[in-house]
Amino acid sequence: MIKDFFKNWKKSKLKDKKYSYLFDTPKMGEYVCLDCETTGLNPKKDEILSIGAVLIKDNKVLMRNTFNIFVKPSQNVTEESIKIHQIRPIDLENAVEPKIAILKLLDFIGNRPIVGYYIKFDIAMISKYTKELIGIKLPNESIEVSSMYFKTKKRSSDYEFVDLKFDTIMKELDIPELGKHDALNDAIMTSMIFLKLKDKTPAKTTFYTS
Repeated sequence: MIKDFFKNWKKSKLKDKKYSYLFDTPKMGEYVCLDCETTGLNPKKDEILSIGAVLIKDNKVLMRNTFNIFVKPSQNVTEESIKIHQIRPIDLENAVEPKIAILKLLDFIGNRPIVGYYIKFDIAMISKYTKELIGIKLPNESIEVSSMYFKTKKRSSDYEFVDLKFDTIMKELDIPELGKHDALNDAIMTSMIFLKLKDKTPAKTTFYTS
């Protein structure tokens, strides 16, 4: 009931009712896995430079249905930030304006749950833009693969350390590594993690109300 209340409250805040579809009930077995490359790790001041996403349907990653876009930043990327995301100015020559990128992303995601690795950060980054463009933060439910992985690990006590680094999870699950620091590749690898874990542990969704 509380979930429905927040859902209806958010829906009432939409600037454009065209995006009411974001609140529709998603089809069973469909998810979108996404990843963002950003200028930094602070959603309040940093910007999205690229977004990669892939559709998951009926336990399959639909490679023919992917989303990959570079986003034009408000200022030139610094050398320090390039060391982190490895996106050079030449990579951004054909980047699109944030409004175009985000609205295209919303159409791609639809009402599907969003899968990701530390997905709360990506949702916070995207929500910064959607709040301005359509009046609300991204309303989709989300699924965190690191939490799924954690639940599969047998521990001798509640205090035993579990390594949740992306590379560790990939190695443990025997998933092939694609090129790093590429939003689409990261989304594809994360989707493979999700499918490997999906039958081992419930894919608990989180509904963000803030």
